[in-house]
Amino acid sequence: MLRVALADPASLESLRLIAQLDAALSAITGDSGASSFDPRDVQGLDAAFVIAWNARGEAVGCGAFRKLEGDVAELKRMYARPGSGAGACMLADLERRAAACGYRQVWLSTRRVNTRAVGFYERHGYAPVAPWGRYVGREVSVCLGRSLG
Repeated sequence: MLRVALADPASLESLRLIAQLDAALSAITGDSGASSFDPRDVQGLDAAFVIAWNARGEAVGCGAFRKLEGDVAELKRMYARPGSGAGACMLADLERRAAACGYRQVWLSTRRVNTRAVGFYERHGYAPVAPWGRYVGREVSVCLGRSLG
């Protein structure tokens, strides 16, 4: 049984999970992705940072969303420990929270080489969207999105 709850992105558990994500991304892509995340962006009424907890009370995953533009939220720092099963649970929770904030779409960017992440999002209904901001013209990135509701 997994439980997903709001968390402070600066908490000790959050920082541990983000460090694990950074290490995993560095191993897969050569870049931790840390430069594209500001914890302040996922705090407030139009954003969220969550942690997934397993039945033993261990933090096994994290994820966040922030306002991107208009009615579009951007997923950030999604991480689930391998084998935890937390990914789908956290994604559903974040989508529900984003819809409750009035967002109609959720977008994200990940590296094409991160085929595990790309496959995960595709299995959950995400499809290519036009790149935005820093992702425009970056062939290493793939931008995906999904309508909510």
